[in-house]
Amino acid sequence: MYRSLFKFVKNKIPRISPTELIALRSGNTSLDRQILQGQINFPRKIEYTQKFPEESLNELFEKFDNSTIYPNDNDNKWIKYLAENKYFSFLIAEKYGGIKLSVNELSDVLTKISSVDPSLGVATMVPNSLGPGELLTLYGTEEQKDNFLPKLANGEMIPCFGLTGPDNGSDATGSIDKGTVIKVDGKLKIKVKVNKRYITLAPVANLMGIAFELEDPDNLIGKSGVTLALVERGHEGLIQDTHHNPLNAGFPNGTIKGEFILDIDQVIGGEENIGNGWKMLMECLSAGRGISLPATANAGCKVGTFGIFNYMKVRKQFKIPLSNMEAIQQKFNNIIYNTWIVQSSVSLTNDILDNGNSPAVLSAIMKQQTTERGRMALNEAMDIHAGASICLGYSNFLEKFYRGTPIGITVEGSNTLTRSLIIFGQGLNKSHPYIYPILDSVLNENMDKFKKNFNGIVSHSLGLYFKTFGFGKDLEKQIVDFAALTNFVALKGGLLKKEQMLSGDMADIFSNLYLALSVRYYHMNNNASELLTNYVVKRLMNESQLKINKVIDNLGPERFLLQHLKKTVKDIKYEEERNLFNEVMNNENIINEVKKNIYIKNNILEDLEKVNTLDKDDPKFKILKDRIINVGEFEN
Repeated sequence: MYRSLFKFVKNKIPRISPTELIALRSGNTSLDRQILQGQINFPRKIEYTQKFPEESLNELFEKFDNSTIYPNDNDNKWIKYLAENKYFSFLIAEKYGGIKLSVNELSDVLTKISSVDPSLGVATMVPNSLGPGELLTLYGTEEQKDNFLPKLANGEMIPCFGLTGPDNGSDATGSIDKGTVIKVDGKLKIKVKVNKRYITLAPVANLMGIAFELEDPDNLIGKSGVTLALVERGHEGLIQDTHHNPLNAGFPNGTIKGEFILDIDQVIGGEENIGNGWKMLMECLSAGRGISLPATANAGCKVGTFGIFNYMKVRKQFKIPLSNMEAIQQKFNNIIYNTWIVQSSVSLTNDILDNGNSPAVLSAIMKQQTTERGRMALNEAMDIHAGASICLGYSNFLEKFYRGTPIGITVEGSNTLTRSLIIFGQGLNKSHPYIYPILDSVLNENMDKFKKNFNGIVSHSLGLYFKTFGFGKDLEKQIVDFAALTNFVALKGGLLKKEQMLSGDMADIFSNLYLALSVRYYHMNNNASELLTNYVVKRLMNESQLKINKVIDNLGPERFLLQHLKKTVKDIKYEEERNLFNEVMNNENIINEVKKNIYIKNNILEDLEKVNTLDKDDPKFKILKDRIINVGEFEN
């Protein structure tokens, strides 16, 4: 029987490429696996001791003059400031001169810097995520570490990492640049031709990490595959003479081109790491996807929410404050809804990572969901701020975040790809307790392992299915329902790669459950508002239930076994919306949580906060109100 089952499963599973296998074997799992098991245990809450001085941050913010980071006519003043003041050293150990931060502190620092200027945040973010610093720390030879890490820590070297090009974007290794092992004067060398684009910090960097597919046609080394190497500015044949302009956002982004010769010892980790590049990249992706991009999304959400919270109380239309209009209240509820989700999920994910985990699927969820929900929050904020939000000037606190939103959605794997192929598509194989072990047993022709895990998945699936007929708390019950549904969807096997609408909807449910758990976790640790917590969780569950209904309706005959999982969704009532708005307006704990890790001093946010503390008859009130209401004016 097992032999027939083995053959059946072997025919069902999709073709797995070597790069996909590496991705599946990289990192680990956390709450993503627990969701698919139908049982949740939250991580230990992390309280960190601050290592990077608050005074250093305040000094940067006080000096920052809102000039464009890049391109500029100030000799890259702000890039040099960040580099020389150790803002690029947050992943580097103290023994090399760095200031290695916990995930929680790194996230808080990036959020605060991004709240001042998103481009300043991007410039800080990139050296502290996937790049030479992290790759050298984890995989570099001792000689490479001793040579480069102190220079990266003290700002002598500014790093960037080149992966994408005209023929490889979200499919990063699809048509990647090529390198060839050659002999020059009896010594082994690597001849590389690169055409990289979309490389943040490339125009100002003097230490480039580059990825390429190494070929060894003459078997001089006996190794090939994706390889990562270091090359310094000025290397013969290296070209760094053009930059991109991503929506005038104002951060350095550009190209790395050229044809040149590398020594073998320029490979990160030396000769033994030739061909291991994709594995190295996959194991490091959690920083960019799970920490940096969510931190910048968090900053945009927080600034937008805090600004609009105060603006709609002072701005009047039809002789009443905007905050008295239900249409505005409903939009603001959407803002606080998405902001609370983003800030809560950042908190939970940071603790998961600080507890020593590196969950690839959760990092993908965080990248896609925080940037998407950041866009939703900012769209609503722009509607409320209206004309003031589309005119440049001092009083516009939204424009720079709105401008940067599509960039966060595009980088580190586009959100379309991440949602439709990675979160559930790869997540099913990675996060499910039995699917990858079964897959691995088939790939390795291991019948004993196959029997064990096949029995496991049958028992697991039946147990979850019968559990769906029971009762439980709403969120916990929906988690069980989703886990059971997942086992039915998994029967599609390799077809799931093509059925990306189905995979995308399952990804949304998976993501929403994680986000709902994060909101519960945030409330457990901060206790800001039970009403807000319940509202957010209810909306997330409503979104998920609609998707569950849709998925079941689009399945084959198995849908008849799942009809009991379909439920009528009761939408949020108008009275619930009114109650939530009143709660946010009157419960100071909520806006104080939003206010955490954003900079409110000598800027429009400070004016907005202050004006609502003044009496309407105070002369200062009119001065501040005029400053807030008026928009930028420029000479013709």
